[in-house]
Amino acid sequence: MEFSEKIITLAQSAEAALADTFARVDKISFENTQRVMRAFAEHRVSEAMFNPTSGYGYDDRGREVLDAIWADVFGAEAAFVRHSIVNGTQALTIGLFGLLRPGDIMFSIAGKPYDTLDEVIGNTGEAGNGSLRDFGVEYRQADLNADGSFDLERIKEVIETEGDRIKVVFIQRSKGYLNRKTLSVAQIGDIISYVRSFGKDFYVVVDNCYGEFTETREPCAVGADMVIGSLIKNPGGGMAETGGYIAGTARAVELASYRLTSVGCGLEVGATLGQNKSMYKGLFYAPHTTAQAIKTAYLAAYMFGEDGLGFEVEPSWREPRYDIIQAVITHSRESLCAICRGIQAGSPVDAYVTPEPWAMPGYSDEVIMAAGAFTQGSSIELSADGPLREPYIAYLQGGLTYESGKIGIMSAAQTALEAMGNVK
Repeated sequence: MEFSEKIITLAQSAEAALADTFARVDKISFENTQRVMRAFAEHRVSEAMFNPTSGYGYDDRGREVLDAIWADVFGAEAAFVRHSIVNGTQALTIGLFGLLRPGDIMFSIAGKPYDTLDEVIGNTGEAGNGSLRDFGVEYRQADLNADGSFDLERIKEVIETEGDRIKVVFIQRSKGYLNRKTLSVAQIGDIISYVRSFGKDFYVVVDNCYGEFTETREPCAVGADMVIGSLIKNPGGGMAETGGYIAGTARAVELASYRLTSVGCGLEVGATLGQNKSMYKGLFYAPHTTAQAIKTAYLAAYMFGEDGLGFEVEPSWREPRYDIIQAVITHSRESLCAICRGIQAGSPVDAYVTPEPWAMPGYSDEVIMAAGAFTQGSSIELSADGPLREPYIAYLQGGLTYESGKIGIMSAAQTALEAMGNVK
C-alpha cells in the first residue's frame, strides 16, 4: 500500500497531536482489563468451561459461569450471553418482547432508534409481520435537543400524560445512523435519575451497541434495568464470531430469557456447541481491542476533520469519545462511496473488492458498506458504511489493531483525496 506524501505527513501530525489522548485511552483499557480479569479469577475459570455441550445443553458449566462473569463485568444482577443470537437487532428484539405486553408503551427518549428496529417496533413494514405494534404495543418518542441534550419537557409531558402505560423507557447510547452525539454513561445516569423521579414503574433499557468498554462503567452501574449489545462489536473482542448479550436486573433478564427460549426453560437450556471458548476469549480481549478501535477513530477524526481533509466530523478529535463510531459528514454521494472504497482496499480480507450501494434488508435507503473482515458484519473490525441520503455520512468504526486501523484510515483518506482530485 503506497501512500502519498500528503497522507503520510497528515498521519504523523495526527499521532503527534493525539499522544496524550492515546495515553488516556490506554489507561481506560487497563482499568477495564483489571475488571475482566478479576471476574475471571473470582469465578475460577478453567479449561473445562470451554468444553462443548449438545442437545438441550443442561448443566453447561461454561455457559453458566460466562453469564455470571458478564453480569459482574457489566455491573448487573444477572446476564446471559449466547452465540445463537444472530445480531444486535435480535438481542434488542428479545429484550423488548420480553418486557412489553399488549397495551404497553415503549418510549424512546434519545430520538429515533437505529434503522433496523423500525420494523421490530412497527413504525415501518407491513401489518401482521409480528412487530410490537401488531401485539398492541404503542410507541412514543422524544428527540434530543439540537445540542444533544435530552428534551426534559417532552419527556415530562409524555410520562405525565401516559402514566403507568409506559413499560419501557428506551435509550440508544450510540448515534446509529443519526448525526448526533453519543451519550456518556454519566449522561445516561442523569436521565435515568430524572425519569425515575416521576415515580412510575417502568424498565429503562439501553441499546449499548458500540459503547462497551469505552468508559470504566456500563449503564447498569447507573441504574439501567437492561443493557443489550452484540458480540461482533466491542464485547466480543474480535474473537467471538457471532452472538449477543443482555445484562441487567434479575427480573428483567429473567423475562428476556423466556423470550430467548421459552417460559419455564429460560437460561437452563441451550447447547454451546463449542462456542464458549471464543466468547470467553473475546471478553478477555475486549477492553484492549476496543481501545485499538477508539484510537483508530481518533485518528480518523483528525485526518478527515478541519485539521486534515476539511470534512465535518462528529466527534472531533478534541472531544471525549463514548463509542467507537466516527462520523464523517461528506455532503456528497461520491465522497461517501470513495471513503468506503478506501476502507475496503485497506482491509485484510477482500481488499480487491469494490463496495457498491444496495437495498439492504432492514434499511429504508440504499446502504453502502465496506468491511474486509474476518467475521462477516463485524463492527469491531475496521469498517465503514452509510445510507445513501443527505447529508451522506460515512460511519467508520472498529480496528482490531491500531496499526491495521491506521493503514485503513490512510487508505480511505487517500481515496477521498483522489475523488476530489487533490492528491500530491
